[in-house]
Amino acid sequence: MSTQHMTLTFLGGAGTVTGSKFLLTAGGKRILVDAGLFQGRKRLRELNWERFPTNPASLDAIVLTHAHMDHCGYLPSLVKQGFNGPVLATEGTCRLAAIVLRDAAHVQETEAADAARGGYSRHESPQPLYTTDDVERTLPLFRAVPIHEDLSLGGGTSMRLWRAGHILGSASIRIWLDGSGPDEDAVVFSGDLGRTRHPVLADREVPDGAPTVLVESTYGDREHPDVSPPHEEFADLVRRTVGRGGSVLIPAFAVDRTELVLLTIQQLMEEGRIPEGIPIWVNSPMGLAALDVYRDPAMADEIGPEFRGRDFVDLPTLREARATEASIALNNPDRPSIIVSSSGMATGGRIVHHLEHMLPDPRNAVVFTGYQAEGTRGRALVDGASELKMYGRYVPVRAEVLQDSEFSVHADASELVDWLRAMNPRPRTVHCVHGEPDSASALARRIRDELDITAVVPAMDEVVRA
Repeated sequence: MSTQHMTLTFLGGAGTVTGSKFLLTAGGKRILVDAGLFQGRKRLRELNWERFPTNPASLDAIVLTHAHMDHCGYLPSLVKQGFNGPVLATEGTCRLAAIVLRDAAHVQETEAADAARGGYSRHESPQPLYTTDDVERTLPLFRAVPIHEDLSLGGGTSMRLWRAGHILGSASIRIWLDGSGPDEDAVVFSGDLGRTRHPVLADREVPDGAPTVLVESTYGDREHPDVSPPHEEFADLVRRTVGRGGSVLIPAFAVDRTELVLLTIQQLMEEGRIPEGIPIWVNSPMGLAALDVYRDPAMADEIGPEFRGRDFVDLPTLREARATEASIALNNPDRPSIIVSSSGMATGGRIVHHLEHMLPDPRNAVVFTGYQAEGTRGRALVDGASELKMYGRYVPVRAEVLQDSEFSVHADASELVDWLRAMNPRPRTVHCVHGEPDSASALARRIRDELDITAVVPAMDEVVRA
């Protein structure tokens, strides 16, 4: 039995669906699990600019569950503040995080420069949170970790990764004190969990259990719809929009969601549910780079058996808008088109320029393909906004707006409970994290009712013994 103890501090992802950061003190080591950027409401975004609550140089390691911004996007800021230890993640996460972080720095630098030129920032000299140079100092710290293998973190502390089935490289993490029994001195971090079956990736796995489990709760208060035929609302919208001479704009997360959107469009065309011959534009350098990683034979073990060894995207009309000039031309396409661009919540990037030009035209349509956090442009549009502020001015919303929740690869409430139910040994305490308050609270109630396990929603900066 270990004579040491583990403590957890919730520095993000508590009472909110963004900014996941969990500080674990174990065996004299200080390990940060995830380093996510806060997104959405202004009060959350402002947290990104505050000094990190503990000295980043005192962290022994950072472990990442996956490469989405709300789990890895704060890393360069930590390096800027003094962190210089290893960043541990799967090979897939290492490769995708490099793409995500470089793009994030570029977007921030561009937006700061645009705000300075346009005079619509309240700051006299708007600055990015971090720069491309900060990212380039961060990337050499990454260390690829194989799944299903024990890794010593030093100080009598070890970790192991299991597939989470959310995006390529995503993992759940178990960290424990060496010498402890199976039901003591261990913590499991779910990361973002995929559904029971992912359309492209290998299935998610259930880690060995632990007394303390942190489980995401993004969809903790809802179930995914069981719709037949799938994506019919989306297909109908495409048919109607093309019929009236408009184009369909799809804000999509560059990592995983772009891949799923392209696969779905391909299947709808093959089934004759949307017209063939529509130009399909991917206007996201980050999305195109991520697609290359998904297609890389070196990542074959991460891909499900249906697509292993072959290209899962084969669209004859697929076009790539890599250059800025091609992106600008898509603001007014010369024929009805489908344009896939990031970011998925319309918080930044090329998608904002497209919205500015396309929202005022009632012939066009915008399709959101995933969860839209509070305070984002995507949430405003899904909630029925009649105008939207971009680049310091408001534009009218006349385009048709649809949210297709069938694209989501977040586990729903039943799938989250099933994942916990399958865990052995059985958890003693479950912390519902990475969800908005209602969602996290609903999941906690369901865990208590169905599994008879203590389940709580931690508060920001709360410290607990694991």
